[in-house]
Amino acid sequence: MAQQFPALNDRLIRFIQAQHIYFVGTAAATGRVNVSPKGGDTLRVLGPNDIVWLNLTGSGNESAGHLLHNDRMTLMFCSFGEQPLILRLFGHAQAIHERDARWPEYERLFGAQTGARQFFLMDIDLVQTSCGYNVPYFDFRDERPTLDQWAERKGRDGIRQYWGEKNRRTIDGFDTGVFEDWRAHTGD
Repeated sequence: MAQQFPALNDRLIRFIQAQHIYFVGTAAATGRVNVSPKGGDTLRVLGPNDIVWLNLTGSGNESAGHLLHNDRMTLMFCSFGEQPLILRLFGHAQAIHERDARWPEYERLFGAQTGARQFFLMDIDLVQTSCGYNVPYFDFRDERPTLDQWAERKGRDGIRQYWGEKNRRTIDGFDTGVFEDWRAHTGD
């Protein structure tokens, strides 16, 4: 049954490191709640209450936009293997953009990636486990190379252009902060 902890312990950190997928939930005070699946080598546990994850360029940028209005974030991991477990990390997060002084610090953790859009630093204030008894079994086959291949074809300049076309606003019209002075790019 459900248990709550003030921080991650070694067992839960090992569980996180063994997962191939996790889910990110964010919401502003109004508008839609966003839940996004994340995969690949995009997450690092920095300490018992600190996570950083790499947000690659994609069709939306909801998490970044939500955090400008409300810094709450939830990460969820679940086991699809023999030992059932759901792990939720609740906390507050901030986006680190390419223009920020701390960008190189986090880029070193993941290596330079053409599609890198933001790093999200999360301060965990509650860890919760639950049984996961109803989560089905799934077998991991492989990572999809499609997003990385798409980013490489576009190149870094093409990625930035894509941000201007597709990632500067959320689906509810909130600024995402992808540009330092977003008004210069939107005409607002």
